[in-house]
Amino acid sequence: MRYYPNLIKSAISALQRIFDKGEHAGTVVAQTLKSDSRWGSRDRRFVAENIYGIIRWYRLLYEVAGKQPETVQDWWNIFGIYQIHLDNTLPEWEEFKGLDTYKVNIQLLKAKEKRSIAQSVPEWMDELGEKQLGEEKWAETIHALNQEAPVVLRVNTLKTSIDQLQKELTKEGIEAEILTLDALRIEGRRKLTALKAFRKGHFEIQDFGSQLIAPYLEVEPGMKIIDACAGAGGKTLHLASIMKNQGEIISMDIHKDKLRELQHRVKRNGVQIVTTRIIKEGTISKLKESADRLLLDVPCTGSGVLRRKPDSKWKLSPELMQSLQKTQQNILIEYSPMVKKGGKLVYATCSVFPSENEEQVQEFLKKHADEFELEKEQTVYPQDGYDGFYMALLKRK
Repeated sequence: MRYYPNLIKSAISALQRIFDKGEHAGTVVAQTLKSDSRWGSRDRRFVAENIYGIIRWYRLLYEVAGKQPETVQDWWNIFGIYQIHLDNTLPEWEEFKGLDTYKVNIQLLKAKEKRSIAQSVPEWMDELGEKQLGEEKWAETIHALNQEAPVVLRVNTLKTSIDQLQKELTKEGIEAEILTLDALRIEGRRKLTALKAFRKGHFEIQDFGSQLIAPYLEVEPGMKIIDACAGAGGKTLHLASIMKNQGEIISMDIHKDKLRELQHRVKRNGVQIVTTRIIKEGTISKLKESADRLLLDVPCTGSGVLRRKPDSKWKLSPELMQSLQKTQQNILIEYSPMVKKGGKLVYATCSVFPSENEEQVQEFLKKHADEFELEKEQTVYPQDGYDGFYMALLKRK
């Protein structure tokens, strides 16, 4: 492998923004890749892969380095250790002179004797995962969360069919494997958002685990649906597709910018049944007993999607997790009255921790057993091949 100082410097600068300033990795990487118009696709791939790789293996790398990086030279050491971890040969540059490949490999082997370091997760998270999932399942889970995430598309059946989309992708030189009637797994890495099929609204990029949630709500054309934590609307769009653009979907969130993005996506997808609302005082009470179906895709740790957002594990803490769990329970209690009697709601997270999932549902049902009953629940783990998700279907009596 050939190394170029300017590319490594750009990667290090991005890592400093992510770790020292707490900036979001996705935003930083996107900005970094646009920072030099002279870079080709290989250069951009090198920068992105090394940034995300170092974020993913950060704890392992700094344990071998002996400390967390503080200076630019510390980051060069981290970068070098990561290359040795990948079995790459370092160039004989001044910045790498403090690294002995043989010694680093010995240190890597020694560091990997401890699971939390080998899998590069915070100590508290490793302890929590083992406590909640058991040693064997947790070990499988964190191993899977360090693997490369698959790229899965959801076909927009309002505009095309899975066979037609597969043909469109083949013309673009993209291999696509059919997973279900509206899901395709993509081989290789391409800028999918630049494709004509994407601009025409023929597909959305959505993990297969995430695609299980909208059908779990058991919607039908003509129903009134509330997506109460809609975000940028991935599941809203899926619901509209299942409903064949017939009925009504109210997509709500506390963030205006996310709903603005949702509106752009709605237009591109040809969806005509969605209205958006900012959640403020009185929004929920005005919709009491109005929905046939309610989707509560609640804020969570995101532990099931860490391979896509590896920087999240360094921003999480036990205190933040406790705060999220309070929010989850409050949303269940405060939003559930929007469901009509006889209607249904889905409580969903992208977490693998039972304390955010089935335990939250059980806690809610203890207090509201006279109003709601659990019909079914499902957990998808990353070792199943896709992102980790939980979903529970509750019926209002």
